[in-house]
Amino acid sequence: MTERLEMYKCNVCGNIAEVIISGKGELVCCSQPMEKLKEHTNAEEMAGEKHVPVVETTQDGITVRVGSVAHPMENEHYIMFIEVISPDKRYVKRKYLYPHEEPVLNLKCSCDKVIARELCNIHGLWISSDK
Repeated sequence: MTERLEMYKCNVCGNIAEVIISGKGELVCCSQPMEKLKEHTNAEEMAGEKHVPVVETTQDGITVRVGSVAHPMENEHYIMFIEVISPDKRYVKRKYLYPHEEPVLNLKCSCDKVIARELCNIHGLWISSDK
């Protein structure tokens, strides 16, 4: 069974899929079941200080920065996207990034609580929540 906003990766071709509507079936790509991406959450896992999204409230809304230490944004190692999700999972805002671009998402909103995720091309999916 899949759940809304889960992400899956094909270990053959590298496709990544996100579940839009929950279902009972298995996600398959290249004739193989897709692997559900684990949401890493803390500094003990790999290099959390460079990956866990940091959410800051600003005068205009929120700013999400990737990591408390600057994450590399090189051709070989970079953040693919940053996204902000409302706690009820009804609203999602995603910003796709490219190498050499600053891994920051500024969002004008009156949100008091959000969930932030980012996808590193090497170290996978990371999540943090501002509660």
